Amino acid sequence: MAKITIVDIQHKAFKKKLNGYDPAEVDQYLDELIETFEDEAQQRAALEAEISDLRERISHFKAMEESLHNTLLLAQRTADEVKASAHKEADLIRAEARMSVEKEIAAYGDRASEARREHQRALETAEQAKSELRSLLTTHLALLDRGDAAHMPRSANLNGNVDAPLVES
Repeated sequence: MAKITIVDIQHKAFKKKLNGYDPAEVDQYLDELIETFEDEAQQRAALEAEISDLRERISHFKAMEESLHNTLLLAQRTADEVKASAHKEADLIRAEARMSVEKEIAAYGDRASEARREHQRALETAEQAKSELRSLLTTHLALLDRGDAAHMPRSANLNGNVDAPLVES
């Protein structure tokens, strides 16, 4: 059975019989049916248009959702890569700093060793200078003692004899 359309109702003709339905009443009822069908057809068309619009919007939102999802995945991957890169860079900086500190410590150790050697040389030089000065002073003191002995008066001993000058050796 085929669906009845508004056009079918508008063109429907009934046979006339004696004691049949009132044609004016039947026409009025058919007009009401046509008007009702037209209203429902317009509402249906409006609803179908709204459904189509909503489907388009859903499709648009699904595309946006997929795009956002892909963007979030890309952002997560990028963040992970940046984080890994930062860790690698931090490790490299720590290694460079460790090497730099070790070099500085070695340099300070070398400088400390050199300072100790210089200090030891200075102590040895000072000891040598003291020894040389002591020797020089001893020599000068001996010279002074000899020079004083030659100029000293001779002393008399208890017997009345004059002794030779006293010289310390």
